[in-house]
Amino acid sequence: MPPRTAVFFHAHPDDEALLTAGTMAMLAAEGHRVVLVVATAGERGLADIEPGDALGETRMKELYKSAAVLGCARVECLGYGDSGLSPKGGSADERPDNAFIDADTERAAKALASILQEEKADLLAIYDPAGGYGHPDHVQVHRVGKRAAQIAGTEIVLEATVNRDPLVRLLKLASRFYKFPPEFDVRTFESAYSPGETITHWVNVRKYTKQKRASMAAHVSQASGGDSDRTLAVLLKVPRPIYRFVFGTEWYVRRGLPEGTRLRHPFEQWPK
Repeated sequence: MPPRTAVFFHAHPDDEALLTAGTMAMLAAEGHRVVLVVATAGERGLADIEPGDALGETRMKELYKSAAVLGCARVECLGYGDSGLSPKGGSADERPDNAFIDADTERAAKALASILQEEKADLLAIYDPAGGYGHPDHVQVHRVGKRAAQIAGTEIVLEATVNRDPLVRLLKLASRFYKFPPEFDVRTFESAYSPGETITHWVNVRKYTKQKRASMAAHVSQASGGDSDRTLAVLLKVPRPIYRFVFGTEWYVRRGLPEGTRLRHPFEQWPK
């Protein structure tokens, strides 16, 4: 396969580590150009550092470390404000003036499209319509990314997701033996992400779980904050052999493909 360019669009630093890091590392290792774009610096995330510019600067530094581990050729931030964790971003007076969820979709899409056009991107990865688990900035990533691909003429648009069927079963089992952190509500996953039958791309990234784990570890600020371990900290405690098994597949949905499609590589095309 000749070298191609893939742009991964995420809402905040650390999102790439959780959903697409293995795919990014795989594509970079294969000689493709991988570009990472985030909408915000994540300055309102939960951390030991107070929300604000200092946290945003810290998280961007962590993002560059993660990108280096994954082999990214370029990192960009669109410069919007982190809308925060509250449903729908909370009340307007709680959000920064330039909160991503308040952004004009067309203007934000044009900013992303300019990167896609400059890079001559063959592929754009975004989130599913529900934004995975429903974070308002993730939902906005879907809207903005979908429109940007239309403007730029980017052919392949993949919605990064998780196969929720085994995930829900696993989390319910684990909750019997482990108390998850407060922000990790197992019940939300019953309607989050995507059921297996809708997923079109099942990408085997087991060879790249070392890079994926290192990408997670780069986001130090997001492994602490609050009264208990954060989600990243919990995941990094998973023994390596189990980690490789659990995180060895990454899932995507490409709209318009026949039901039951099972592709194994982001650039693999359905036979026409």
